[in-house]
Amino acid sequence: MKIKIMICSFILVLLMVSAVYADDSTSDSSTSTSTSSTSSSTSSTISVDTAALVYVSNVTMDPETFFPGDDGTLTVTLTNGGTTAIGLSHPDLISTHLNVQASDWEGMSFVGAGSTITYSIRFTVKPEPGTYSALFTLGTQNGNAIHYPITIDVDSNSLTAAVTSKPTSFAPEAEQNVTLTLMNTRGGEITNVVITPEGSGIESDPTKELVSSIDPSGSTDITFGITPHQASNLTFAISYQNGDNTHTTDVVLPIDIGQDKTAAVPVLNDVALTTSGSAYDITGDITNAGISDAYGVIVTVGSPATGTGTYPEYAIGSIASDDSGSFELTFTSSDLSAVPVIISWKDSDGNDYSLTKTLDLSTSSGTGSSTATSSSKTSTSSASSMSGGPGGMSGGPGGDMGGPGGSSSSTTSLFTGGKGAGISSFYPVIGAVIILIAGIVLWKKRKWISLKLKKQQ
Repeated sequence: MKIKIMICSFILVLLMVSAVYADDSTSDSSTSTSTSSTSSSTSSTISVDTAALVYVSNVTMDPETFFPGDDGTLTVTLTNGGTTAIGLSHPDLISTHLNVQASDWEGMSFVGAGSTITYSIRFTVKPEPGTYSALFTLGTQNGNAIHYPITIDVDSNSLTAAVTSKPTSFAPEAEQNVTLTLMNTRGGEITNVVITPEGSGIESDPTKELVSSIDPSGSTDITFGITPHQASNLTFAISYQNGDNTHTTDVVLPIDIGQDKTAAVPVLNDVALTTSGSAYDITGDITNAGISDAYGVIVTVGSPATGTGTYPEYAIGSIASDDSGSFELTFTSSDLSAVPVIISWKDSDGNDYSLTKTLDLSTSSGTGSSTATSSSKTSTSSASSMSGGPGGMSGGPGGDMGGPGGSSSSTTSLFTGGKGAGISSFYPVIGAVIILIAGIVLWKKRKWISLKLKKQQ
């Protein structure tokens, strides 16, 4: 009986020990599983927090504003603000208004703690003006993706160009200034602006002009010296760049050949002729009836007359508009019926002009004709031409004398006599005739005068 009790007690102790061991094993397994789970959760949390410290630090768009169909480049710089290196991959730009080119970035790129990394993405905008949103995305190692919104402006406005200064008309062979104004009405800078004047029978100085850049809402003026040889269209061909994209525009200016309404118009006045031995002397005034000043005015005679003596040519200098200057010329000539008086001058741009007044000095009331001719930069017209500006005859404003590139005819009256010496050469004869008449009258009245004198005594 005692033996049975002992055996049962032993079996009961074994069962209790087995139960305790099983409970400890289960507890250890549960603890190990819990620890592993906690460790995994902590590692995942650390990875996410570290990736969140990578941020976009700079964004540039080239160009700033797009034309429809332009190519562009987005450049994004990211900075790692954490303390460990982070892996980045698959940069992309997402938008329904863009055609994005394949990226050159392959695999994972690592950015160290406190360091930066820059991605460039090429794309083409679709041909629809407007303002659109795009999304830059970037994957991270063991973390969430990075997203950054991008705004893209598409504007169809081109560079605006206009001729803002030009002559009222162009004199043939004379250089005159034309000013072209360029205006950037776009939201971004344009660069490498090249202006090339083109036209049949037209010379330009300079032949091409470069403007490195024009800021948004900015403008610039370019002046060209234009010399036309014939009536034609002057085209300013303009090319410029918006980012890496080249665009063009043209400005057309018709070149009409005629008299410049603002030009100087020298008019010859108060001409007087006297003799000095075998030579002659002409004096007179020149009045500028035009709008512009005449510079470097020189007066001389032309063939068949030959300048000689004290004043073979006379330099007046500058004559302002509505002002005048006097001159004196000494010359010899075998034919006083055609004495050309040549007036030459320059405009403010240094262009040369010339006008010839042909005087007939052979009679006391001679008629003269004036012909406006020009230097190498001014055209020549015949004296019989009847076209021109106000004033009747051709040659530009003023009518009487003509202007640059024109011609006219007029009548010049001079007091001439004898050998063209003027009425002054008859003064001694006139005086002698008067004295003779007075003597005859006194002789016939001598008895009556003598009687009167006796009565008064």
